Amino acid sequence: MKNPLAVAVLCVVASGCDVRRPWPPLEPGLERMMVQPRVAAYTESDFFADGVSMRPLPFGVVAYRSSVPDGRPLAMPLSLPGQSPAYPDDIRRIPIPVDRRLLLYGRQRFEIVCATCHGVLGDGQSPVADRMALRRPPSLHDARIRAFTVGRLYGIIEHGFGLMPSYGEVLDYRDRWAIVGYVQALQLSRHAAIEDVPLEARQELERRPP
Repeated sequence: MKNPLAVAVLCVVASGCDVRRPWPPLEPGLERMMVQPRVAAYTESDFFADGVSMRPLPFGVVAYRSSVPDGRPLAMPLSLPGQSPAYPDDIRRIPIPVDRRLLLYGRQRFEIVCATCHGVLGDGQSPVADRMALRRPPSLHDARIRAFTVGRLYGIIEHGFGLMPSYGEVLDYRDRWAIVGYVQALQLSRHAAIEDVPLEARQELERRPP
């Protein structure tokens, strides 16, 4: 090396390092930072009264982002300004505009997230459902489920129900309402009568070959 003095200093410093010496003992109480009790996700817990380790989120909370790419706000209230917050079952009308674009988006999200268990047609028929021995996913066309309010469907998606986990962190506010709208469209497609179809659309259907 060009600087013999630097080499000598490094040799002296290195000779003072004893790598065989154990780490000094921890200060009293600091061991709790290294060894902490924890539970794995989806496991039982004897700490909480319900026996579930993963705690449910408070009603109405959403994952925070200021907006989605097109500028729409994400965190929107379930009640109108000046009203007290409504519980999901109280909501009987989807609070965002429902049009073809929203329903097509709802179909996309449903087929990605929900159809795995509920089936593409929402009838509870899927390879995953066939392997759920404890309890199969219900058909969304059952009369009991068709009687659910849109708010209850939204709440089930957000918080989970029975063996179905919460999808609140997977599906944002608009995703959930889009899926609710699409589920209602699926239900209507299975249970509507020809008389329920608007006249122009009915005439178009009647002109088509069987």
